[in-house]
Amino acid sequence: MKISGISLYGLDLPLETPQTLSRGRTFDKFKSTFIKIDTDEGVSGWGEVCPWGSSYLAAFPGGVRAALMEMAPQLIGHDPMRPDVLVRHMDRILAGHIYAKAAVDFAIWDVMGKATSRPIYELLGGKEENPVPRLASVHLDTNDQMNAEIERKRTAGFRNFSVKMGRGIDNDIETIRTVTEQRRPGELFIFDANGGWSPHEASRVMNSVGHLDTTFEQPCLTYEECMVVRTRTRQPISLDECMVELRDFVRALSDRGCELVSIKLARVGGLTKARAIRDLCLAYDINMFMMCMAGTVINDTVAAHFAQTIPANRFCGAWSCQDYITVDPAPQRGARTVNGHMPPPNLPGLGVEPDVELLGEPLAVFD
Repeated sequence: MKISGISLYGLDLPLETPQTLSRGRTFDKFKSTFIKIDTDEGVSGWGEVCPWGSSYLAAFPGGVRAALMEMAPQLIGHDPMRPDVLVRHMDRILAGHIYAKAAVDFAIWDVMGKATSRPIYELLGGKEENPVPRLASVHLDTNDQMNAEIERKRTAGFRNFSVKMGRGIDNDIETIRTVTEQRRPGELFIFDANGGWSPHEASRVMNSVGHLDTTFEQPCLTYEECMVVRTRTRQPISLDECMVELRDFVRALSDRGCELVSIKLARVGGLTKARAIRDLCLAYDINMFMMCMAGTVINDTVAAHFAQTIPANRFCGAWSCQDYITVDPAPQRGARTVNGHMPPPNLPGLGVEPDVELLGEPLAVFD
């Protein structure tokens, strides 16, 4: 089997409500890029990459599209059934930009699944008895509004919550105390600064609530700053934004720098590279959260397939973007949230494709 054609599509994803993160970052719309890979045997695969705007990670929508247009002509004629070989080929074509390469990687796993009549989760190692619980984000707002959002998600079946930090030291401390007081049995709350605190701010906040049962995610921007905070505090830490390549995870686990990690599939380069990260974390008994980045049900379904391969006792939740956007390119299909969980389709490959008419005309076609 050979790649015979590649088509790129773009789609704007307005948010129902603007979302705010620490450091004053506000988002009201995402720009997603879709890729369709055709083969000479009539099997096609789909992938999607959607950065969280341009100010969250070193990834942005224009970079996805420029990188794919650079690589696409040089992927024609290659075998999509050899993911590791194709990933190394992309690395030879273009240095870096692994978030853009993830789109190709997702699409070839879809091709492999369809060609072998197996769901992606079976190709990734097999289905675990994991119902794929969702992780709910509680974005920056007043304490009353944040508590109300927790209650809405709780009523919908959610038990794992990522509570955003970044409203100032005193406000963040009050939020943590208020939220912790209302925790119910079986619930997990992660207080996520998204790299927004300085080491001084992180140390003050975390030590002020040191008597509470708390876990913190990415308190500071860099790994080195997070390690400084780790020496000054006692709570479990989850690392997220500073974890990009396998070597970052190896360093963090060797340093005993965290108890949990968040794996963003597009950020780490796709499913092919994420497999090794998953297996490393399992070897070290590190619990995992995961998501793709932003995007539609196409991305959420990729995340659900990957999550399905992680044992339930090491999986803490998958974040989904589809609840926050106002457009849906694959209505009623793919991984959907049911009672706080998001199982993947039991269908060959990804198990969902976007409606091309909803995507509109392609941005580019290569054959």
